[in-house]
Amino acid sequence: MPEGQSVLSDDGRNVHFFDSSTDDMLGGVFQNGSITEANFIDMLNIVLVIEPQSPVAPRSLTVRARSGQTISRTSQPLTPGDYDIHVSDGHSMKLSDEPFVRRLLSYSISGRELDFKNGVRARDGKCVFTGIVNPRAHLNKWASWEAAHIFPLEKEGLWIANNFSRWITNADSGGHSAPIHSIQNGFLLKAGIHQLFDDYSISVNPDDNYKITSFIPDADGVDGRILDLVCRDPADPNRVSDNLLRWHFRQSVLGNMRGAGEPSFEHDFPPGSDMLKEIYEGPFPVERFEMELSSRLRGRERGQGLV
Repeated sequence: MPEGQSVLSDDGRNVHFFDSSTDDMLGGVFQNGSITEANFIDMLNIVLVIEPQSPVAPRSLTVRARSGQTISRTSQPLTPGDYDIHVSDGHSMKLSDEPFVRRLLSYSISGRELDFKNGVRARDGKCVFTGIVNPRAHLNKWASWEAAHIFPLEKEGLWIANNFSRWITNADSGGHSAPIHSIQNGFLLKAGIHQLFDDYSISVNPDDNYKITSFIPDADGVDGRILDLVCRDPADPNRVSDNLLRWHFRQSVLGNMRGAGEPSFEHDFPPGSDMLKEIYEGPFPVERFEMELSSRLRGRERGQGLV
């Protein structure tokens, strides 16, 4: 593919990278324009593992476009195309086997999430990705604005096992609310943006000035925007957690760039459709069914019902 030409392959990505020693494709990404050469190198260091074959061999990763250009840590936008990954002598390279955390769309189902939703609305008042303000907030009308969890509710067991509560620095949500429901684990998004965020299709890099990256064609105009200050004001003790944003961004890179990428779950089940049949015919049916069941049981066990 000629340099600079943005052509989608069968996997929907316009950038691919290969092991230079074998010519095996290792993965790819869709470049809307916000991914810089420096971003690309950082992302490669998430999806690739470089292992020394001797304890004294210096580690080195070189990225070279097939047009001949060597990529370096610059703020220049990454040119769509094919790239070869070279590692220094004495090293081997493989795809990371870091677990990818699949998730459902997160919606409020219990009283704990009601506190979360109200807290996020009060702090943000707008979609923090698009900057669109809810003009009916003073009427308590929130149709199409949704409180999104950064770390998914249905993975609360994983949250506890990894002690992610250490990333919540302010007990803001009342004595009956667990840290996963802190508003530091969320922000306000437009409904469509919320679905893409939960699908890992868009994310925020707190280590790059809170830049938003869309890993799919950007129909909403958010790629390259900066996360709104209203949810991350350093002076606000309830500001969103950088560590949770960092976790989500890493998951998004793994899910979209590693190998062929992770499949998305279907969430549009019209009335009368056979939801169970579609789940079992879709990707990872057993895990999906377990997450759906866990999500519903969590609300009933707390005796709160739907909100």
